[in-house]
Amino acid sequence: MANHKATKKDIRQSEKRRERNRYYGKTTRNAIRTLLATTDKAVAAEELPKKASNLKSGIVKRLSVLA
Repeated sequence: MANHKATKKDIRQSEKRRERNRYYGKTTRNAIRTLLATTDKAVAAEELPKKASNLKSGIVKRLSVLA
């Protein structure tokens, strides 16, 4: 167990960051999964701008084959 105030604070902060990162990571994965599962190009084009740019390039390749 931590003995210093700063170490205890660091543990609290890291737990908060971990929970926040888990939530946003899971939410992003779910959004990408539903986006890739869609077959309607209009819906996909509407949802795409909500994604991070580092994910967009791969998604755009997948969506470009939709009719």
